[in-house]
Amino acid sequence: MNSNKTPSDIDRPGQSGAEARRNQVRRDKTIRERALKLFPWVCARCGREFTGKKLRELTVHHKDHNHDNNPPDGSNWELLCIYCHENEHARYSDTQWVEEPTPDEKHDASTTHKPFAGLDKLLKDKKE
Repeated sequence: MNSNKTPSDIDRPGQSGAEARRNQVRRDKTIRERALKLFPWVCARCGREFTGKKLRELTVHHKDHNHDNNPPDGSNWELLCIYCHENEHARYSDTQWVEEPTPDEKHDASTTHKPFAGLDKLLKDKKE
């Protein structure tokens, strides 16, 4: 068995040519295969390049997080390495827990701690 091919890539004994072609078309239509044909094999976040065995670490991410939105031009996809993909989904799930303020709510963004308070005085004292 050729090590570059998966078992699904190899024609089965007794399989007709037409059936083999249909299976190939079905495999080519998978989202990942289509994305790998459309985009360079580079993580859109960290910029790492992927080839050979490392290519399996490159995943397809749906930009709008809707896995049913699969336009033929791939405009809702980006290739991300497994680490950046996990980070993206963690960030997205974190935002689901944060309540957004309504426009009529007043938010005081100030804090009580001022880490640089008096720094200008300290710098002036050192110069003198």
